Amino acid sequence: MLKMKKYILLLLGLFLLVGCTTNNEFKEAYESINGQENAQGKIHRTITIDKNNPFEEVSADKIVEMIENKETFYVYFGDELCPWCRSVIEKFIEVAKKNNIKKVYYVKIWDKDGNEILRDKYILDDKQKAQLTIVGTESYKKLLTYFDSVLSDYTLTDVNGNTINVGEKRIFAPNFMYVENGNTIKMVSGISEKQTDPREELTTEILADEEKQFTEFFKE
Repeated sequence: MLKMKKYILLLLGLFLLVGCTTNNEFKEAYESINGQENAQGKIHRTITIDKNNPFEEVSADKIVEMIENKETFYVYFGDELCPWCRSVIEKFIEVAKKNNIKKVYYVKIWDKDGNEILRDKYILDDKQKAQLTIVGTESYKKLLTYFDSVLSDYTLTDVNGNTINVGEKRIFAPNFMYVENGNTIKMVSGISEKQTDPREELTTEILADEEKQFTEFFKE
């Protein structure tokens, strides 16, 4: 009996360890670049990620599958290299814990060098016309359709400050979605209108605005 109890405790410990692995990987990825320079010489914001964060990294294919299976879930599109993501992620985790949110799926948008691995990418050519330079994945195309009701247009700004619409919508970063029975119910970025630079100090007002957005997002 004693051996059996020890065996059960060992299995429970392994189960808990496995359950935390993804969360710790998320923490390590986001904290590993604290204070470092990016390719443009800009400094990444220093943040602290709770080891008990709710994130589980999955592929875009998995999110498509879950939508088509009519599942209910939260999903976050972003990246540790994204400065806007780093501005809101701590507050998101804080509010998620207050609302007892146990699982948020996480889809990365870039590789380790900041290259697109999910989405389309457009640039303006010499004539200020939008040109597709990177073709998004098939899953991304499906997600644009499934999330259409909450997404904004993909636009670029030309040399004169004019807005150029590329003709499709966009999953920006950070984007947090809530899907219920396969239907997209709501989306939030968490970015405060009071914040104009992703690397500026997060004032009390900015943080309060983030908290308000995420609180509304989790409200039933």
